[in-house]
Amino acid sequence: MNINAIIFDVDGTLADTEEAHRQSFNRAFLESNLSWNWDVPLYNKLLKVTGGKERIKYYVETFMPMFQKPEKYDDFVKNLHILKTTHYTNMLKSGLIPFRPNIKRLIADAKKSGIRLAIATTTSPENVTALLEQEYGKEYEAIFEVIGSGDIVPQKKPAPDIYTWVLEKMNLNAANCIALEDSENGLKSGVAAGIKTFITTNQYTHKQDFTGAAAIFEDLSNHNLEKLYHIAGLNIK
Repeated sequence: MNINAIIFDVDGTLADTEEAHRQSFNRAFLESNLSWNWDVPLYNKLLKVTGGKERIKYYVETFMPMFQKPEKYDDFVKNLHILKTTHYTNMLKSGLIPFRPNIKRLIADAKKSGIRLAIATTTSPENVTALLEQEYGKEYEAIFEVIGSGDIVPQKKPAPDIYTWVLEKMNLNAANCIALEDSENGLKSGVAAGIKTFITTNQYTHKQDFTGAAAIFEDLSNHNLEKLYHIAGLNIK
């Protein structure tokens, strides 16, 4: 079966963003006069929930049961997440969150070989745009054919919804694509959509369960990138 497209996750896959997200959450809490602080071990636990707003709600329900929720709780969470996103995009614009090594080579090799590219992520559209513009400027719009992000589907990863949405937009069968992910939830999402899914781990995900992955890489060194091309059956010129 020919592989005609690569679908990328964003956070932890295109760039090591999770630490920046953690710091941005904490800055938003401080600015909102909240005493909350997400340290690294806690954030590791919170990452099992995808989506920033969902993560805040999970934190309150699980770790802060005595917290007095405001009357308009959903609006409170939404506004807190907007503030967090502002801090995060400012970090991106300052050049503090570069792409992971060899990601741009993978993208360039794929484009040169006529392989279609897309994104399937639970992060907000603003975060995706800021990251891609930092690396490519407005040219990113010509690089990625479809960008699935944020709340455009009912259920976030590990549900397959975002991948299914991207496949429908590209008019492609799952068998003709591969996905690149970094987390257990991302793997489950890709596999549930019927897509052969590859993993590149990072400091937050390297101990997760990746049963069912097509292959697992600690990074995309030149050697690992060549292995990815071979295992995936990518016709890279």
